[in-house]
Amino acid sequence: MSDPTTAPVAARLSFVDRYLAVWILVAMAAGLGLGRLVPGLGDALAKVTVTGVSLPIALGLLVMMYPVLAKVRYDRLDTVTRDRRLLLPSLLLNWVLGPALMFALAWIFLPDLPEYRTGLIIVGLARCIAMVIIWNDLACGDREAAAVLVALNSVFQVLAFSLLGWFYLSVLPGWLGLEQTTLDVSMWEIARSVLIFLGIPLAAGFLTRRLGEKAKGRTWYETKLIPRIGPFALYGLLFTIVVLFALQGDAITSKPLDVARIALPLLVYFALMWAGSMALGKAVGLDYPKATTLAFTAAGNNFELAIAVAIATFGATSGQALAGVVGPLIEVPVLIGLVYVALAARRYFPNTQAPAAVSAAEPEGSARV
Repeated sequence: MSDPTTAPVAARLSFVDRYLAVWILVAMAAGLGLGRLVPGLGDALAKVTVTGVSLPIALGLLVMMYPVLAKVRYDRLDTVTRDRRLLLPSLLLNWVLGPALMFALAWIFLPDLPEYRTGLIIVGLARCIAMVIIWNDLACGDREAAAVLVALNSVFQVLAFSLLGWFYLSVLPGWLGLEQTTLDVSMWEIARSVLIFLGIPLAAGFLTRRLGEKAKGRTWYETKLIPRIGPFALYGLLFTIVVLFALQGDAITSKPLDVARIALPLLVYFALMWAGSMALGKAVGLDYPKATTLAFTAAGNNFELAIAVAIATFGATSGQALAGVVGPLIEVPVLIGLVYVALAARRYFPNTQAPAAVSAAEPEGSARV
């Protein structure tokens, strides 16, 4: 009998996982089609908000993140927080190199389009706290490490987003003799985004594990409850993608050349950040799961915050808002592609045992997420 760990990556994936890229592309196409074909749908969805937060997107993100955060072994988090080889590179990549790289790419590729350039810089400042958990889990990254790094990003996002926005849009361009822009966003707006999109599912996941293990034991929790709630992460992801692209379907499809110009620096950004982070993780001695977590948390962005800030500051029909929406349009297919690249790259981490695509707690046919 052949060793399953030596089989091709695709052969070790469940049916849903194997064609996940197809489901995501279908969801993107459905959202764009609905936004284009159904008059007023985008405006109607945009109006379903509470204090500036889109309820449909919030619902999708919460459903998406809850099952993954319920899988986290919170009793292992202390081992992650002591790992300086992981935490220090993550801070460097997310809060120094990432924003600086996006600033440089925005000016290199969009010197004549200030609105799109500003939108891209805002995307670079909004470090990922939500969807990255899905990509990390699909790529067999370290769940506990992802929870810690996402929480760390959240704290820095609240404290540093406005300051970095001022620096990269006003101060640094002034030093370089470039056009300056202002960004007016309060710390409370950023904190609200963090509390909703991370705080709620994190608290729900923690309580589910704590109460579930206390009532029924860890074996029941891992083999019975987790397989039941796990597939909802995929449902939430697909729903979020449909809603997100329906909101701006008309704008995206009516300006294909603008979308292409915005997409190019984003493609370069995701490729450089992910590959560089993966290489850095291997160079500092991280194993495959932690290096993968480092790469995805560094490459991903908090598109909901970026879009909300762009709309609040420059308006829903602004070029800055369009650039924010193009962010996930490019990020979603690129990062799902990088999931497969990561799985194939496990051979370069010789001390890492290849994880099975479908664990004993997740029967064939259910999404790993």
